[in-house]
Amino acid sequence: MLTERSAPEIDHPLFNSYTLDTAYDEMFTAEGRVRPPYMPLYRRLLELSAEDLHGRQRYADLTFLNQGITFTVYGDTEGTERIFPYDLLPRIITSSEWAVIEAGLKQRIMALNMFLDDIYHEGKILTDKVIPRELVYTCHHYRREMRGVDVPGKVYTSVVGTDLVRLPSGEFAVLEDNLRVPSGVSYMLTNRGVMKRAFPRLFAHTGVRPIDHYGQVLLTTLRSLAPVHRPDPTIVVLTPGVFNSAYFEHTFLARQMGVELVEGRDLLVHDSVVYMRTTAGLRQVDVIYRRIDDDFIDPLAFRPDSILGVAGLFNAYRAGNVVLANAIGTGVADDKAIYAYVPKIIQYYMGVEPILPNVETYLCEDDRQRAYVLDHLDKLVVKSVGESGGYGMLIGPHSTGEERERFRRLIEYEPRNYIAQPTLQLSRAPCFVDGAVEPRHVDLRPYILNSGDDQITIVPGGLTRVALRKGSLVVNSSQGGGSKDTWVLFE
Repeated sequence: MLTERSAPEIDHPLFNSYTLDTAYDEMFTAEGRVRPPYMPLYRRLLELSAEDLHGRQRYADLTFLNQGITFTVYGDTEGTERIFPYDLLPRIITSSEWAVIEAGLKQRIMALNMFLDDIYHEGKILTDKVIPRELVYTCHHYRREMRGVDVPGKVYTSVVGTDLVRLPSGEFAVLEDNLRVPSGVSYMLTNRGVMKRAFPRLFAHTGVRPIDHYGQVLLTTLRSLAPVHRPDPTIVVLTPGVFNSAYFEHTFLARQMGVELVEGRDLLVHDSVVYMRTTAGLRQVDVIYRRIDDDFIDPLAFRPDSILGVAGLFNAYRAGNVVLANAIGTGVADDKAIYAYVPKIIQYYMGVEPILPNVETYLCEDDRQRAYVLDHLDKLVVKSVGESGGYGMLIGPHSTGEERERFRRLIEYEPRNYIAQPTLQLSRAPCFVDGAVEPRHVDLRPYILNSGDDQITIVPGGLTRVALRKGSLVVNSSQGGGSKDTWVLFE
C-alpha cells in the first residue's frame, strides 16, 4: 500500500507532482507501473511539454466557449454562467471492464422498470415485505396519480444516467441511479469531439469505441415508444427554457435528433391530444422527451403555480395519446433510501444476484442505523434522499463541527430524508492541472437507453466527472468539478 509516493516509472517534468495513495489509480498500478491500456497516452505525454498541453487546453476551452457550453450555479454571487471545466487527458476503460459494466447496468435498469410497474399496479414487492410499504409511499417522488396507469411497453425509464465509482479493489460499484431527467450526455459527446481534435493521432491509433451515434439511438428509442396508431410519430424535446442550467444540452440533443425543441407555451391540449403550435398550424405530438420535473409538467395535475408545463398534459398521457420519456413517477426508484434496496429488487424480480454492487448505505429512518450515523458523522457521507448536484450533502472527514451539528439536527428532525454512506476512496485518474499531470478523483456516468422488450442500449463510454480541486471527493460541476472524455477500448 502506497501513501503519497511517486511511481517509479515517472521520470518527466510533467509528472513531478504525481503521487499514489490508497485509492485505485486508473493509470498506474499500486507498484507504480503504467497500466497497459494507458501506455499509449503515457508515451504521448512524455513527448509533450507543459506549453504543448496548455495550447491544447486553450483550444478546448475556446471550443466550449464558442459553442456556449456552460452550466449554471444557482445562488452564486459571482455570476451563474460558467464554462464547463474540461480536462484534456482521457479516462480509459478496457473492453472486459466495460462488458461487466454493461451487463450490470442492463440488469439494474430491467429490475427497476419491473419495480416501477409493480408499485404502480399490484404492489407485490410491498405485499411480500421486501421493501417497507411506508418507505415507498413517503417518497417525495412517488406519484399516486400514476396508480393503474399503463405505460407503453412498461418502459418507465427510457433514458437513465447511473453513477458508478471504482473502489480501491478496482471493482466498479453503483453510487446512485438517475431516472428522472438525467443530464450530462451533451458534455460526453462534446468532450469526444474536442478530444479528437486535441489528440488526433493518439485517438486514431488507440482503438476507441465510438459514441457519436448516441443521438440517433436516442431518436430510435423515442420512436419505439410512440402509440402504435402513429407510425410516423412527431417527437419533441420539452425544455423549461433558456434559464435552465441544462438548456445547452436540450438544444444540443434536439439538434442531434433533428426534432423540435419546445417550451410549455408551444404546446396545448385539446380533447386529450397534445398539439404543437407551428407556422403551418397545429401539429399533433406523439412523444415528449421532457426535461422538466414532475412537479412542473402540468399545472392542472401537479403544482398549480407552474408556468413551465402544459395544462392537461397528464390527462392526454393517461389516455395513451402521448408518451412521456421518462414516465411520471420514476423518481421513486432513484430515491437514495430506495437505492439501498436495489440489490433486493434485482433478486426479487430476476432471481439473480446483482452484477454491480451497491455502496454500503445506512438508512437514518431505522433507529439502530440512525444511532450509528449520529455517532460517526465525522467519518460518513450524509446525503439528502431527494437532492442532486452535490447539494444537501455532508462529507464527514472534510466537515466542521458546526456543519456536523447542523446535519445532526436535520437528521433528528426528518430521519426519512437522509441516508449515510462510508467515505469512499474514489479512484483517481491523471489530469492536466496548473501545468502538470496530477491525479484527481473521478466517477463515471454511463447513459442507458431503454426501448423495452429487453432492448437496452448503452453507448460505450459515459461522462467521467472529475473533482478538480486537490483532495476533493465532490465531482459535481456546481461544486468545482469538471469532466473528461471516456475511452472504452476495443478488444
